[in-house]
Amino acid sequence: MMSAIQHQWVHVSYAETSQVTETYGFVGSQGTVNLEGVLLRPTRGACDTVFLLMHPSSTLQLLPLPGALAQAGYPVLCMGSRYAKNDTALIFEKVALDLGACVRHAKERLGFKNVILLGWSGGGSLSLFYQSQAERPTITATPAGDPVDLRAAQLWPADGVVLEAAHRSRARCLTDWIDPSVMDENNPDRRDARLDLYALDLPVRPPYPQDWLVEFRAAQRARVRRITAQVQETLEMLRKRGGAETERGRITHRTMADPRFLDGNIEPNDRPIGHCYLGVPETVNSGPVGLARFSMLRSWLSQWSLEHSRADGETCARDVTVPLLAIEHTADDAVPQPDVCLMHQACGSQDKTLHRIAGANHYFKGQPREMGQAVELITGWARQRGW
Repeated sequence: MMSAIQHQWVHVSYAETSQVTETYGFVGSQGTVNLEGVLLRPTRGACDTVFLLMHPSSTLQLLPLPGALAQAGYPVLCMGSRYAKNDTALIFEKVALDLGACVRHAKERLGFKNVILLGWSGGGSLSLFYQSQAERPTITATPAGDPVDLRAAQLWPADGVVLEAAHRSRARCLTDWIDPSVMDENNPDRRDARLDLYALDLPVRPPYPQDWLVEFRAAQRARVRRITAQVQETLEMLRKRGGAETERGRITHRTMADPRFLDGNIEPNDRPIGHCYLGVPETVNSGPVGLARFSMLRSWLSQWSLEHSRADGETCARDVTVPLLAIEHTADDAVPQPDVCLMHQACGSQDKTLHRIAGANHYFKGQPREMGQAVELITGWARQRGW
């Protein structure tokens, strides 16, 4: 039986001293980090387990799954990080601190015995990053060298992790999606015609030849590394100056050019071709919501650099020992097909389960039946473990 649910505003606050102001207003610029979220609680029955959702840069309470889980009898806490709806300055190490404060709040203030991280999309790699540092903390500074001591933070481990339509990392996604035809970061119209995926005169067509794909992927990695080198050079230049200027913003043009969006033969699944979760890939490639379109230098290293970002789900999963449920959507129009399985395989837990929901797209858009399957998988998995 489906339960009615109550919505409760949740405020989590904790002190933090930072050398750089990176969030606007009262969120984290006054020596205190303030986080907001919503607790969806069934009106009937009592449950001492809560599912906690956090995305690095979005809010998730309006997704259909949290409400459906609450109607099925489980409280769901949807919390925003300090960078909610603006990832320009996002530092993953600080998001881990935000998530840690929410785990602690859920247990100490809200009274839940068990906290299960439900990592949706980009929240999947965040959940694994957090859990790995809570179980085995190693980090004392950001990739830019700024102090963020996760070893001393005493992060509370969650009791379990669910991955739902989750990718391995934002850095991996950017590397897979960035347009390798851009030859000049200051002039996105200067492009290599051989690698301009959307050019009408591109000499190849789907199914793309394997040798061209190898060249395309290598050029994508090379572009990300060039940007990373520019970021590091600029940071070093600012440090050597010794003045009060410590950061700069940057624009990264054309970041949605993955051949998988146009060629269903590449890592095939049920995804629609010619479409991505943000719309028409060619339009998104130069639009305002493309990955990493606007970024600060430090955020690039922590969030987008394949060599420097620590929030890699596959890597972090190796240090995770709590029960794991991984759910792949076979028609996911955002997450690369192999990612969920790779994180499941890498997980160090002895208790790990993998399921696939046939035909499910990224957001369950227009798919109440597929969403119902996800609710059954998650609640059944939780009850089997006494939660």
